[in-house]
This record gives sequence, C-alpha cells and structure tokens, in this order.
Amino acid sequence: MDFEYETFQLFSGSESSDTDTEEEGSQVLTTAFAKNGYISIMEVETKPRSFTRNLTAFLAANLDANHAEWLLWGCCLCSGLVDSTIYSAYSTFVSMQTGNTIFVALGASNQNPRPYGWARSLTSIGCFTLGCFLFGRLNRWMGGKRRGTLVLSFSIQLVLLVITATLVTTGVIESSRPTSTNLTAAAGDAAETQWTQEVPIVLLSIQSAGQIVASRALGFNEMPTVVITSLLCDLVVDPELFLPRNNKRDRRVGAFVLTLAGAVAGGWMVKTTGNIWPALWLVTGIKAAIIVAWVFWRETESQRAV
Repeated sequence: MDFEYETFQLFSGSESSDTDTEEEGSQVLTTAFAKNGYISIMEVETKPRSFTRNLTAFLAANLDANHAEWLLWGCCLCSGLVDSTIYSAYSTFVSMQTGNTIFVALGASNQNPRPYGWARSLTSIGCFTLGCFLFGRLNRWMGGKRRGTLVLSFSIQLVLLVITATLVTTGVIESSRPTSTNLTAAAGDAAETQWTQEVPIVLLSIQSAGQIVASRALGFNEMPTVVITSLLCDLVVDPELFLPRNNKRDRRVGAFVLTLAGAVAGGWMVKTTGNIWPALWLVTGIKAAIIVAWVFWRETESQRAV
C-alpha cells in the first residue's frame, strides 16, 4: 500500500513573522512530516547570516550622495597642494592638464625652462588619461556609488601617494625645490635630466584621475576637483547665480577656494621646508580620512530599508 508524504516548514523562536531563513539572529526551522495521518516534527536551528555575507552587503550598499561634496572639497584641497608642490620641483602639473598641454606645445619650439620639460608634461597627460580609463572601468564594473567601489578607489589613490611620499622622503628620488641655478644655460645638458623624476609624476597623475572619476560617479559634475577653467565658467554663467540658495554655486565656490588655498599652502610648505614631501604626506593623511568617511557614510534610504 502506498503512503503519501507531505512536508511542511514552520518557523519558531522568532517574534517576526518573516520566514526568510537569512535574517540576522538564530531561528528554529520546524519541518513537519505527515505520514498515515501522523505528524512527526523535526526542529533544526538555522545559523545566523555569515560574516562574509554581512561584509558583502555592507560593501555593495549604495551610498547617499547628500553632503558628499564635503569629501570632494577635500579632494580639491589635495589637488591644490599636490600641483603646487610638484610644479615647484618638476615644472609640471599632475592634475591641471590644460597647463601641461601648453608645456608640451612649447616644447616643440624648445621653450621649456628645463631640459625635456615637455616630456614630464606629456607623461602626466598620458598617465592622467590612463588613470581616468582604469578608474572609469572600475566604476562601471563595480558600481560608482557603492561603498566598496569608493573605498577601493580612494585606497588605490592612497597607496600611490604613500609610495610617492616614501620615495621622495627617503631620497630615492630627487624632490628638493630647484634653486636659482641658471637652468636655461643647462637646457642642452642631458646630465640635468633625471628620468627617475618621472616616477612621482606617473603615480600622482594616475591618483588625480581617481578624484574626477569619483566626482562624476557621485553626480557632482559641477566640481570635478581637478579643473578650474570650466568650473569658473559654469559658476558665472549660472542663471541662478545670485539666488540665496544655490547648491551648485556653493559647491563651485568652495571647490575654487579650497583648490586655491591648497596651492597657497603647498607653495609655502615647499618654500619653508625646501622639499615637497611634507605636502605629500599631508595629502596622504587627507585621503586616508576620506576613506574612513566612506566606510561610515550613510546608505541610501532604499538600502537602509532592506
């Protein structure tokens, strides 16, 4: 004689009526087997959600972009600090690529003040472009507003800064501020060209690209963190420029002021210390603080509701 089996799953040990076995905390899964009219019950305690799954959900959460301009203002400050110090030492920029483009063009008529100065600028342009490509693909692959993406992006920038600051601090790469030596007279002297100075330009140009990609991913196109020309144009042509409340205007003004303040501070630090590594370590500290902020930044409402 054939018997019919029926299986029922009940949950007990939880005040919630939600039957999702992956809720946090421990639940008791009760399975009832019906056989010949008799019911046998087996209780199995389910395990709480694993640490790995909690961490994955934490890193995959989309972050609320409200007030994220405060962190991007920190990036503007970093751009001013880095560009002023790097220009003092190597006569090139690592963020402002418009100036580098002009330096490369002047190299065609041999008007750079330092030998092969155009090569440094060309290196910066190429590495900045490469950095934008890599950080952009990273954002598209992982999701630009996810906590894990932002933490990883700024961690990469931090590593590049630490490597650069360490190299110049230990003297592996010459970084002292040039003196009043007649560089024009030495323009044809290949001995004046230290190709190891390309290393910090490469590393810092790539990390600068991470900032502008992050600002785009977060939706703050009005403050790219590395460009001033378009920022000033957008600021003054804004039809709502003189309204009492204008968030985009306020962000642009803050970005300009902090970039300028960073450049002034960087210039004085180089003049006072005769070296660029103090400013680089300061920027490293700022980037580390931004990473910590992303770790604890609030999630979107939809993420908190899950």
